[in-house]
Amino acid sequence: MAKAEKNTRGRRSEPHAALGDLLRLPSDGKPVDLSSYPTDATPGGPRDKVAGLEAIARTSERLGDLQERLWAASTAGDQRRILLILQGMDTSGKGGTVRHVIGLFNPSGCRIRAFKAPTPEELRHDFLWRIKKALPLPGEIGIFDRSHYEDVLIARVRALVPHKDLGNRYGRINRFEKSLTDDGFTVVKCFLHISYEQQRRRLLKRLDNPAKHWKFNTGDIEDRALWPAYQEAYEIALARCSTPQAPWYLVPADRKWYRNWAISTLLLEHLEALDPQYPKADFDVEESRRMLRNA
Repeated sequence: MAKAEKNTRGRRSEPHAALGDLLRLPSDGKPVDLSSYPTDATPGGPRDKVAGLEAIARTSERLGDLQERLWAASTAGDQRRILLILQGMDTSGKGGTVRHVIGLFNPSGCRIRAFKAPTPEELRHDFLWRIKKALPLPGEIGIFDRSHYEDVLIARVRALVPHKDLGNRYGRINRFEKSLTDDGFTVVKCFLHISYEQQRRRLLKRLDNPAKHWKFNTGDIEDRALWPAYQEAYEIALARCSTPQAPWYLVPADRKWYRNWAISTLLLEHLEALDPQYPKADFDVEESRRMLRNA
């Protein structure tokens, strides 16, 4: 997006504006310039952290109700489901978002998968093989911490596959995601946009806390040297794979409270758009009531 639009992303929107409209990236294939999107902006968000946390708490009951209706509808054959895809640089908050999102839902209706480096078995298959195995079932909310996009991100930065094969993967991803939406999936793809300096601060905090050392990897330092290459890889993926059926949403992630509010709000907007309904009873309610009274 052009530099001239930078400030628009940081201004507070009118209360009635849908957050999805504010955060959705264009689906026209034009280049994406990540430097034009402030990482500490709060587009459409509450005025501060306290208000943000209060807003998240207020959405929990509504989210829970909609999740239950989505699950109930699936028992009557409704094939719809939601797939939330989280991508971003290390420390952008993918894991933290998963924890906060799950806290707003009934975990039994969620299917969570964190994708690491492919196993030897996974490497023997097509790059989408492990993704297809982890998809949510009808009525479920699936959450991917990283996803098939790793195969056009780290694969590009580290030159893990031939350039020709890499180029073909963008089209394959688009066709795959369209097939999902055709089958009743609502695909919500969120890029958690963090700054270089904010990542440094978060990594240093991990080193300061022995209880967080398990989350630190010296490879994170090496990857920081590749920051420009990763930003370019993301820009290419965001431009080529933001489609009308499965658009990308760019979520400023320097402020954790805003990140969590934005993801929960996006999910709420998509669930409200689906408007799942409880199925009608396939039995005689009054007769069942009479039988129970006489039992």
